Amino acid sequence: MIDPYATLGLDRDADAAAVKRAYRRLAKTAHPDGGGDISAFETVTAAYDLLRDPVRRKVYDDTGYDPQMADALDLKGLMVLETLVNDIILDEREPGSFDPVAALRRKLTDDILKNRFHILELERHRNRVRQHMDRLARRPGADVLGSMLRARSQSIAEAIRTAEKQIEAIEQAYAMIEGYAYELEPLVPRPTAEPEPEIAETGAETEAADEVAAAAPVEILETAGVAEPAEAPRAAE
Repeated sequence: MIDPYATLGLDRDADAAAVKRAYRRLAKTAHPDGGGDISAFETVTAAYDLLRDPVRRKVYDDTGYDPQMADALDLKGLMVLETLVNDIILDEREPGSFDPVAALRRKLTDDILKNRFHILELERHRNRVRQHMDRLARRPGADVLGSMLRARSQSIAEAIRTAEKQIEAIEQAYAMIEGYAYELEPLVPRPTAEPEPEIAETGAETEAADEVAAAAPVEILETAGVAEPAEAPRAAE
C-alpha cells in the first residue's frame, strides 16, 4: 500500500488544487513518453486518483488504507480490527486504567486458538464421514446415502477453508497492531490502616469489674455466663 501524500510530496491538508499541481509536475517526468518509468508513472497516477476522490481520501485518512489499492488480506484484517476497536470505545472504564492494545492482542490470540480448535473438530468429523463412505456398499441405482455423505464431506471441507481464511485475517490484524504501546496511569498505592493499639487493663479496672460482678444479681450473672459461687457443703449434724 503506497502513501499517496508521500508519493506526490504533499502535506495531508493539501487542497484539490495542490493535489492537481503536484500530479502534473511529477507526471511530466514520470511519463514513459518523456523518458520516465512506466511503473513510477502508474504509482503517481494511482496516488492522484486516490486523493482527488473525496470519499476514497476520507477512508484513507481515517484508516491508512484504500479499498481499491490495498491488499485483500489487509482489508480483512481491518474488518477484524474494526469490531474490536468499537468494543474499546464502548468500554466504560477510564482511559489509562487499562491497556486496550494488550486487550486487542489477547482477544486476537483467543480467536486464533478458537478457530484452530474448530478446524480440529471439523477434521475429526470429516474423517468419520470418509470412514463411513469407505464402508458403505453402493446399492444399485441412485446412491442416495453415498451422495449425502459426499455432500456432507464437501461442506465440512468448505467450513475448514473458511476457518483457515479467518485465521489469516486475524493474524493480519495482529500484525497491524505490532509496535503500538499504551501509556497507563501510574498506580497510586492505597494507604494501609494502622492497627489500633491494644489497651491493657489496669489493676484498678480489674478490681472494679470484680466488684460489679459480686454485686450483680444471680439472674444477670447467669445471663452473662458467670456462674454463682457454689455453697460450701454443711457438716453432718
